[in-house]
Amino acid sequence: MLSSYRGLPPAVWTVFAGTVVNRLGFVVVPFLVYFLGDRGIPDERIPAVLGALGVGGLVGPVLGGYLADRLGRRTTLLASLLGAAAALGLLYAAPGAWTMAGAALLLGTASSAGLPPASSIVADATPPGLRQRAYALQYWGVNVGTAVAGVLGGYLAERGYGLLFAVDAATFLAFAVIVVLRLPDVPRVAAAADAGSGAGRAPRAGYGVVLRDRLMLVLLVVLGVQLFVYSLTESVLPLAVRDAGLPPTVYGALAAVNAVVVVLLQPWAAARVARLPQLPALAASGVLVTVGVAATGLAHDALTFGLTVLVWSAGEVIAGGIAAAVVADLAPADARGRYQGAFQWTWGVGRFAALTGGVALYTAGPAVWWLTLGAGLAASSAVLLLRGAVERRLALPDDVPLAGVPLAEVPGR
Repeated sequence: MLSSYRGLPPAVWTVFAGTVVNRLGFVVVPFLVYFLGDRGIPDERIPAVLGALGVGGLVGPVLGGYLADRLGRRTTLLASLLGAAAALGLLYAAPGAWTMAGAALLLGTASSAGLPPASSIVADATPPGLRQRAYALQYWGVNVGTAVAGVLGGYLAERGYGLLFAVDAATFLAFAVIVVLRLPDVPRVAAAADAGSGAGRAPRAGYGVVLRDRLMLVLLVVLGVQLFVYSLTESVLPLAVRDAGLPPTVYGALAAVNAVVVVLLQPWAAARVARLPQLPALAASGVLVTVGVAATGLAHDALTFGLTVLVWSAGEVIAGGIAAAVVADLAPADARGRYQGAFQWTWGVGRFAALTGGVALYTAGPAVWWLTLGAGLAASSAVLLLRGAVERRLALPDDVPLAGVPLAEVPGR
């Protein structure tokens, strides 16, 4: 099953191992509402705790990307893992809603701050031609761990919420041990082979390097729309299943179908998708996800819901690792952490928009499915239109400035 990932550097496999271990313990957040109710938190205060967790998920990638470039990938990743473990302890011990909200803010920030440095380690250690497979491996690890965690979390919750927190914190600490023992600071040997190596220049501070990159900003907007459409599977799909008169077990079965499809097919697909041009493959995956999600509006029983899940799961299989690889290829070597931080922040915004705006659109009427279809297809079309600019960018030397030149006058910039 892992033959598609042969030839990847040891650092990539180390991050993969830590990711799987960490995601196996992803058991607190899915059951957080139940934990808060068990602690006697009033229903009107629960959104404050969940909102704080979400805000932390937006702050963390920005902070983690900046620190990854300033302090180093390994240091930032270790701080994230240890901070998340401590935040879990604070959340469990917090005596009231507002102290829980503070701990949730810390948990969301610390746990998401580790994503940019981990992604940057993969980029630093991997030649450009192998990055897509490397990121596909990491994405597959997330899905493997999350699939097991869903079953494990239910088992642990029945035996006490203390076990949920203990296991979750233990997996963060286990990942930290893996980093200490198996992941020294990765030499950025791949940078010399990158078009955006930035060799011989002083490091650029802050997120201005991203904000001045017009191509990257446009790409982030397009990716944000695609991520919003995909995130509707987490926020609106459960509502559609409920409103079709089906029990929660049907949604659980649909989630299991998605997990099985991704876990079984993505390793097989990774090598084959890697042979295709990145942007057309990403556009095709976006079309599948869009059609599958929009077709949810036509589903009325478990079978038809299952068919829609198969369609958008196929798109997810194709997309695994492509967007992160494109972002890594576009980033100057001294700013990879911030580019990955901006990408992870876009992912968080997409999920937040689906949870709020997507749910609001769904409750307003069936127009949500037509809007989803239009937005998703437009995003896939935009991905295709960006192909030439991205390829020209990667062919340019890094001494061409990103700022102050109109996009049309500098190929790919």
